[in-house]
Amino acid sequence: MPQETFVIAGASLAGAKAAETLRAEGFTGRLLLIGDEIERPYERPPLSKGFLLDKEPREKAHVHEADWYDEHDAELRLGVAVTSIDRAAHEVRLSTGEPIGYDKLLLATGASPRRLDVPGAKLQGIHYLRTMADSAALKQALAHGGRRVVVAGAGWIGLETAAAARAHGNEVTIIDPGATPLHAALGPELGGVYADLHREHGVDLRLGQGVAGFWGAGQVSAVVTSGGAEVPADVVIVGIGVRPNVRLAEEAGLDVSNGILVDASLRTSDPDIYAAGDVANAHNPLLGRRIRVEHWANALNGGPAAARAMLGQDVVYDRVPYFYSDQYDLGMEFSGVATPGEYDEVVYRGDVPGREFIAFWLSGGRVVAGMNVNVWDVTGDVQALIRSGRPVDAARLTDPEVPLAELA
Repeated sequence: MPQETFVIAGASLAGAKAAETLRAEGFTGRLLLIGDEIERPYERPPLSKGFLLDKEPREKAHVHEADWYDEHDAELRLGVAVTSIDRAAHEVRLSTGEPIGYDKLLLATGASPRRLDVPGAKLQGIHYLRTMADSAALKQALAHGGRRVVVAGAGWIGLETAAAARAHGNEVTIIDPGATPLHAALGPELGGVYADLHREHGVDLRLGQGVAGFWGAGQVSAVVTSGGAEVPADVVIVGIGVRPNVRLAEEAGLDVSNGILVDASLRTSDPDIYAAGDVANAHNPLLGRRIRVEHWANALNGGPAAARAMLGQDVVYDRVPYFYSDQYDLGMEFSGVATPGEYDEVVYRGDVPGREFIAFWLSGGRVVAGMNVNVWDVTGDVQALIRSGRPVDAARLTDPEVPLAELA
């Protein structure tokens, strides 16, 4: 019987963990992991956290040691991209022109930063953060302190890079059209917590306005807001979200809508092609709907789930979405989905002014999301509450004397 070939397009965290799982689960065929970066697979959180803050070495971000791929007979092709998929021939073509046949294919192509299309957008000194190379360049720009840094976007990347810029001793201004930071992710209630946090650390937070353009003679020197203000800038960081990298899937005729559409086993509309990580818009049976999750835990867990499905195992990927963030002295973990307009209220357990609390988003009396702020070892209990789907007594939920485990 001919040897099977499994190809993973995207040498990302999802791709690397899928490769690891395939070998751990006994796959003995040919295994290729193909990525367009020259850096071996790495995790992205350090790019806006430990590595950017110069607290962690570059190597700590890597998923595996350099020799892992040879030791596990995984062909790691770096600096080369999958450029097309021929579904009928079961073949991908690389940017080198090389064709490679596959029995199963995993698309772990991730996402790319949304770009600002405004005057001056191509000036030097404007940074986007997605890759290790991006983070290294930004760290160099921030490291000496004393610079005027403007951050476009008060989402997670914007806030984390703003905190890193302040830690390096720079002046920071954040510009965002929302009423609060993180409005789309957390709603106005918790967005206000982050607004206060950054202002207390000396950040000039300008909300309700966007970026209309940049000034500079080759190098950026100012940001023009939608309100007409000019904000001096030596360094600009743009963090206005990402777009899933779906071109390969679209051109191959796979079903695509806000990502590559996959079922609960992370299988696409082609039974021999799977997708995982940022690029996958998956049906989540727990939530009863599709969701595309852009966070680290989804790549960490989605890659292995897709690998098991590729091996023919019965897989139902129904994880509670999870992410974490560290800014200044505030650490948090978030579980669930808290889309504004889809919950009734937010209730709190603990000391909100002292930033040591748990927030719960409720819909119909049920917990749909929870965020623990400087409170640890409760994520399992918070996720159990979400998974149970049962109504909870808000008075008991907010009482620190009642163990969360009793409520699930």
